[in-house]
Amino acid sequence: MFRFAILMLLCCAISISAGLIKKRSASHSGEYGGNGGKRFSHAANQLDGPITVLKIRTNRLYITGLQVRYGKVWSDYVGGQSGDLHTIALEPGESIVQVSGRSVKYLRKLEFLTNLGRRFSFGADAGTSFTALPVFPRAVLSYLSGRSGNVIDAISFHWNVKCTLESGH
Repeated sequence: MFRFAILMLLCCAISISAGLIKKRSASHSGEYGGNGGKRFSHAANQLDGPITVLKIRTNRLYITGLQVRYGKVWSDYVGGQSGDLHTIALEPGESIVQVSGRSVKYLRKLEFLTNLGRRFSFGADAGTSFTALPVFPRAVLSYLSGRSGNVIDAISFHWNVKCTLESGH
């Protein structure tokens, strides 16, 4: 009976461990910037599809606002209304694979690099620099989160393997 109990315990432990071993595909980078502002997250928006368009608003000092289109659906606009509005439309099959920037108490600069080698840069070249990269191969930017008020106070980048986003695998 004792051997049977030990054998059952061992089988349960092996089966639990096997269930916990899963291939990971998601990671995040950040939070870059300060701790002011109200939290925002586009986690639910990623279900609408991959990032297809970014709208970035800047003034001479800061990234003041942003909005992202996931598939054909726009996220809520976050941040303030001051400054110039810039739009980045991604090509079909194009994804963001790296984001660099600068921040102090607020987000000062963002630079996006795509899998097609295109680079888009916005904001002031001042502050502490950062580079956000996915942990896993084939991962792309899947959504943003952070803090905002009249400007973008802080930002985080969330990555997922591209095939997971397109095929649901």
